[in-house]
Amino acid sequence: MNYKIIGGGNAGRPVARLLNYLGHHVEVTDPKKLEDFHPDFKARLLQMEKEGVILDLGNPEPDFTDIDYVYMAPTLPKTSYAYKKVEELNLKVITNEMVSDILNEAITLDIIGITGTMGKTTTTYITTSIFEAAGYKVWSCSSLNQNLVSEVIVDGIVNGKNEECDICVFELPHGTAGLFPKINVKVGLFLNIHEDHLSEFGGSMERYIQRKMFIVRNSETLIASNHLKDLIEERSDRADTLYYGWENPEWDTSFCNFVGIGTKGNIEIKYDADNLKTGVGSIHGDFKGPFQMKSYFYENATGAAAAALAYGVDEKPIIEALSKFKGLEVHMENIGKYNGREVILDSAFLTEGMRLTMEYFKDDEVTLLLDNFDTTTERDKKEVGELCGDFVNVIVATGFNEVRQRIEMDAAQEILDGAKGKKAKGVLAGTMEEGAKLCIKYSKPGDIILHIGPVIMHDRPRIVSSIKKGLKEGCLEYEGKFEYEE
Repeated sequence: MNYKIIGGGNAGRPVARLLNYLGHHVEVTDPKKLEDFHPDFKARLLQMEKEGVILDLGNPEPDFTDIDYVYMAPTLPKTSYAYKKVEELNLKVITNEMVSDILNEAITLDIIGITGTMGKTTTTYITTSIFEAAGYKVWSCSSLNQNLVSEVIVDGIVNGKNEECDICVFELPHGTAGLFPKINVKVGLFLNIHEDHLSEFGGSMERYIQRKMFIVRNSETLIASNHLKDLIEERSDRADTLYYGWENPEWDTSFCNFVGIGTKGNIEIKYDADNLKTGVGSIHGDFKGPFQMKSYFYENATGAAAAALAYGVDEKPIIEALSKFKGLEVHMENIGKYNGREVILDSAFLTEGMRLTMEYFKDDEVTLLLDNFDTTTERDKKEVGELCGDFVNVIVATGFNEVRQRIEMDAAQEILDGAKGKKAKGVLAGTMEEGAKLCIKYSKPGDIILHIGPVIMHDRPRIVSSIKKGLKEGCLEYEGKFEYEE
């Protein structure tokens, strides 16, 4: 078959690579020239070209001779030459549902699928660790591998993960769900729904929810947070949903099949579920083990344990994995002490996630280093400032937008405007490096320097390097010395 992929963006690339891997003739066309793509995307396009994909870039009027099917990126304007030509020639169009069918044929392993607005990456990591402790060779895909998980999944297919591994543990963000809306999921874990990415859904929370409901439709066994009970019951006819929850005086867990309970240094999981579609029948039990983390990790660990138990994993590897879990990169990550200040990095960016992170340090003196919160989604910066201003002593808000690669000081000022009248002192900085440097100026030994924001997930090595460089410069400039402790 001859395929023409219209658009070399986030949707077109994985579709083109998948079809090429399956032996089809694939061309990718885009009016943008290769050099106009982001360096990361340019590298992926060149890799695809080496694998056999034909690149037709910088061409505003592509040729459709001898093309059997086309795939059109969701962002393709109806006024574009390519869109009009597809209609004029009455070409067959591949839908995302058809792409899902192709993906399902390519992946024969059981998939543990994890979605929600926040906590997906952490829960995917913990779930992977549990299955590995149980002896499985796990094909794990999450934004820890790469921000665009759909490309990570296709990369795994191309590189033989389906043949090498025993099971899949996939983080399934809304973009991946949009590209693969019918992906077959053996055990689906639905964590939460919060307002985010709404600019990608025309500002509609309803459209965002509908996208996330793919996990309800596609999961053989569905496990959801206790907070989602009303939503699932109102919007689906699934009477077999299993629920998990973290025991909290403010939350109802009476109906939950899996309940997590925390004591100092330990986690306890109680479970009671009948007639599991995964083939393990009914499970009932209660176990306790060491657990070193706090904050949102409690719920993440409970959800991960629930997915493993529902699939048929024994208690022992779950206890083993949870006892060894010490967080992960950019999720409450400790990068050491700089002149006596402990530095913590966290990628929280939604209201609830930020609140949980800052509450963890409520008894400390905290200087907060904030990203430019506008990435592919524009966020309410004033709301961020209002929230953070009550928790910390100093807010250092940075203006550099990593996605757009430009300084937007108005965005940083919006955060500080939101914090006016709060206890926090506001400080503006252009870049992350400058912001980290100022964190030393406005803090003292014994304080916590806490980084919060989404950008660190997109390019951790570079962002961490900038933060460390700024911290070192700040130590030398403001205190005349630099001392570092692991």
